[in-house]
Amino acid sequence: MPVNLSAPNPADLHPVAGVELGITMAGVRKANRRDLLVVKLAPGASVAGVFTQNRFCAAPVQVCREHLGGEQGIRAIVVNTGNANAGTGADGLARARSTCAALGALMGVAAEQVLPFSTGVIMETLPSERIEAALPAALADAKADQWAMAAQAIMTTDTLPKAASRQVQIGGRTVTITGISKGAGMIRPNMATMLGFIATDAAVAPHLMQELVREAADRSFNRITIDGDTSTNDSFVLIATHQAGNAPVAQAESSDGALLREALIAVAQQLAQAIVRDGEGATKFITVRVDGGRTKEECRQAAYAIAHSPLVKTAFFASDPNLGRILAAVGYAGIADLDQSTIDMFLDDVHVVHQGGRRPEYREEDGARVMKQSEITVRIDLHRGKAHATVWTCDLSYDYVKINADYRS
Repeated sequence: MPVNLSAPNPADLHPVAGVELGITMAGVRKANRRDLLVVKLAPGASVAGVFTQNRFCAAPVQVCREHLGGEQGIRAIVVNTGNANAGTGADGLARARSTCAALGALMGVAAEQVLPFSTGVIMETLPSERIEAALPAALADAKADQWAMAAQAIMTTDTLPKAASRQVQIGGRTVTITGISKGAGMIRPNMATMLGFIATDAAVAPHLMQELVREAADRSFNRITIDGDTSTNDSFVLIATHQAGNAPVAQAESSDGALLREALIAVAQQLAQAIVRDGEGATKFITVRVDGGRTKEECRQAAYAIAHSPLVKTAFFASDPNLGRILAAVGYAGIADLDQSTIDMFLDDVHVVHQGGRRPEYREEDGARVMKQSEITVRIDLHRGKAHATVWTCDLSYDYVKINADYRS
């Protein structure tokens, strides 16, 4: 079961002016399942994205990069679940492009104005004929208030849909930000999550979009791990429709830019943390914070070493305060000149390690008390500088193995 996570209330997800979402059943992998999402964007919308750093990237990722690099504005997004269209070679590329052409023809726009996304089983042929046959139904269903249904339509092994929304005042105007994401396994993003989409009606200068999507990814989806595997299909897209009526935000450092940036990051972090809370087989949500580093990067290295470690994650599952495993992970994180004699470690309010050794006042029953909680914070202080970084992860349970052993069944 998800860790302190519930399905979003549709009434809490604000529509974004200039965005309409349509959902239908295409039978991509299973019958009677809403597995196809079409997102229609008003003319003039700006779109930016970041994608997986896995060199074996999926066909839709390759096509998205091509289309975002063009000069024509993006007018639609199409997402299918059940099939990742990855490891499919030239045929996969042709099928992704065919889907874009089919949707473009129905909407009266060019194929290059459509972004395709796929998620599901790798190395199986995409049933593009079924997807294309279902596109008219998805378009007919398009409405502005279907964010909750859209979140459900892009799920694979997720147990709950993931969506977030908020509104802020920018330049005297109410600006809306709403987003959805999916992911529960094969999660160690090297840019974003498996699939994430955030839209805002704010007016944003086009040159700022890539900066905003990159920073949002780096402070949210690039801070999570479930199993250490980077997907072939990771994609995170930011859409701005410019329909809120505010003066265009042109600089991230301006007061309006800071308001918009922090609101976008807050939505992205809520979506990213929801992925961890819904991690395959997860029973605990774990925050790993590393303070006192010389650089943010070395803090991230140490935090990820802890969060990736199967030994650490299984200890959390068992509520076993075998906390030497955490110190070992910090030691192999790759900080070449790390001085172990300066390190402190805390488990929530329990001070476990001081100056590299077990603190005399530490009692294992105190560690066990914290380990039994559903939400736990591990804090490491390297005492090397002022940098810090935070990563969110979950435990590793029997159910993770069961889910992934049966994934294609």
